[in-house]
Amino acid sequence: MTATNIRAAAPLHAGQRISEIDILRGLVIVLMALDHVRDFFIIGGSFAVNPLDPTQTTPLLYTTRWITHLCAPTFVFLTGVSAYLQFVKGKATPNLSLFLLTRGLWLVLLELTLISFGWSFGFPYALFMQVIWAIGWSMVALAALVWLPRLVVLAIGIAIIAGHNLLDPIDARQIGGALGLLWTFLHDGGVVFAGEQPIGLAAYPLLPWIGVAAFGYGMGAIFLSEKRDRIVPLLGLAMLTLFIVLRWFNAYGDPQFAAGPEAVARMWNDQPNLMAQVMVFLDVQKYPPSLQFVLVTLGLVFVLWPLLSRLPKLLRSVLNTFGAVPFFFYVLHIYLVHILAIAANAAFGRDTRGLFNWLINGFTHPEYAVNSGFALWPWTYVAWNVVLALLYPLCRYWQALKARRRDWWLSYL
Repeated sequence: MTATNIRAAAPLHAGQRISEIDILRGLVIVLMALDHVRDFFIIGGSFAVNPLDPTQTTPLLYTTRWITHLCAPTFVFLTGVSAYLQFVKGKATPNLSLFLLTRGLWLVLLELTLISFGWSFGFPYALFMQVIWAIGWSMVALAALVWLPRLVVLAIGIAIIAGHNLLDPIDARQIGGALGLLWTFLHDGGVVFAGEQPIGLAAYPLLPWIGVAAFGYGMGAIFLSEKRDRIVPLLGLAMLTLFIVLRWFNAYGDPQFAAGPEAVARMWNDQPNLMAQVMVFLDVQKYPPSLQFVLVTLGLVFVLWPLLSRLPKLLRSVLNTFGAVPFFFYVLHIYLVHILAIAANAAFGRDTRGLFNWLINGFTHPEYAVNSGFALWPWTYVAWNVVLALLYPLCRYWQALKARRRDWWLSYL
């Protein structure tokens, strides 16, 4: 289906939005907020246990953490879809490319400054390079890719998602130097050093996320089709089927299950009981996102797509508001969650030291968090709902402002 045919079948104009996309984005934003509330509020801090390890976790903690895996791939995928929709709305390729380049670099800058400080609350703060970092650089990559035909971009995206695990044997630590640092940013992820001094964490290596964004751009035409409610879930079922096959045989597409000294301990079918088997079966690598991770997360999101329009009207409205202003929500919620965690711990006489220089202390002084935090149920969930309730009127205001004004700078926020 060509761009011309799409415009004829489902014309879009500047400012028009596809409500289901905003609802989906709003849904994963709400889940993301739960994950970040858990990071700051849970007893002992988020570094105390691995919530996906069946020997350390509980079913509720595991589920709370696992469902938030849907967030990052959906955000990055929709970044690509949104770029394509801007093209369909009539934005010329040079203008679209320039916008993606400048907004992408703007997001990278904010990730390294305003957002990294929001996670830390201390100086010098660690550079925390995660989802906004990945989205920003994905936009920079899309600034070049939009000059290519959509189907070529789709092929590139699929090739990166399916093939980047072939690069897993290349180790940035063995390369060393500037090339090793570049490979850390592109594929391996991990702690970033300036000389011998650790200065940050590249949690979201760029290459696989660029593949997800390119996949979203290539898939953009489907979201303008009248058959999208049939095509999208069928694609999701195909992706979930492929995931199950690959995972069942501990096959290609997830490096933490590849042959090696830890492989036996990580095999799902060698776990002592059914619950542990299910937990390990679904625990695929997010940092960087493996092929199996993308298949199971986006596959599940695609299967759920037709249900979005059937949600209760009030819930759709709330999710639509959050999804229409994702970056506004993201920045505010980091600061709000962090401040509320400090206030709540101080009010109950608990140790707040670990909440300042949070990322650094999580690795260097985990004892600071021993006497802090609250139970996952109900208090962490209560805090999550408080955060959403406080942010909703602000997001509603910002959504209305962006709807009635066309100032160029609003598209960067």
